[in-house]
Amino acid sequence: MFKYIVKRLLLLIPVLLGVTFIIFLLLSVMTGDPAEIILGDAATPETVAELHEEMGLDKPLPVRFGLFVWNFVTRGDLGRSYTTNEPVAELIASRFPNTLKLAVCATFLSVVFGLTFGIISAVKPYSAIDNISMSTALIGVSMPRFWQGLLLILLFCIHLDWLPSSSTNLASLREMILPATTVALASAAETARMTRSSMLEVIRQDYVVTARAKGVKEFVIITKHALRNALIPIITIVGINFGTLLGGAVVVESIFSISGVGKLMLDAIKARNYPVVQGGVLYIAFAFCIVNLIVDILYTFADPRVKAKLR
Repeated sequence: MFKYIVKRLLLLIPVLLGVTFIIFLLLSVMTGDPAEIILGDAATPETVAELHEEMGLDKPLPVRFGLFVWNFVTRGDLGRSYTTNEPVAELIASRFPNTLKLAVCATFLSVVFGLTFGIISAVKPYSAIDNISMSTALIGVSMPRFWQGLLLILLFCIHLDWLPSSSTNLASLREMILPATTVALASAAETARMTRSSMLEVIRQDYVVTARAKGVKEFVIITKHALRNALIPIITIVGINFGTLLGGAVVVESIFSISGVGKLMLDAIKARNYPVVQGGVLYIAFAFCIVNLIVDILYTFADPRVKAKLR
């Protein structure tokens, strides 16, 4: 297992280099001169040329890419924001705690409710509760998060006046409830549908029928035998959702004015703040790679056969 983890961490290097080069190349050919963006309408050819030299924009693309990689590896430097002149790494680090809190809380809610309704639907397929659960899940998946968040704001903030409509730093539980619920609705729906599908396949297996014939309690059959053997696809969908949220729930962070990575990236794209966009994409790629590694490790706890293959 240790060798496998080390191998996966080493594989992060070419992946991150590839992602960095692609986003570096795309941003370099996009319209808009960074020097003119920084200097504004009052820019003259002389000041633009000076800023080009100062920022290294007069150098060839391979040289600029090499300098960017070298600065990142040696100093953790992702460049500076065009709009605020702050280090990009510090900007992302300052927004990351809010995004992490939102991702963890939303994932917790989606797992609790998704597993609960998915298991109930699998144990009692085609029943009234199964039909209601799956219909609700379908609505949760198909309805855009913008409308989900808007409806929750209208109900709990404007009509009932129970919760705040903005949650800049998610400093309290009241500020966390609406954003986390909005994010968790679609994730819980996906988890419920995956749990139901995976559990139905396992429940029909011979070893489950044998356990029932031996008089094993239904609760033990469902939790110990069926659920554990159905966990692989469930872990996969939860991991994908969590990795996506670590990249920033752009819509939800914008609706609730959360100072997170997603909103930072959206604002940077609007302002053509290329260093922040570039650093944000690199951060998202790193987050996905780490989450995928954690998911692979969790597979070994859910299924010993996977652990044997990783030796």
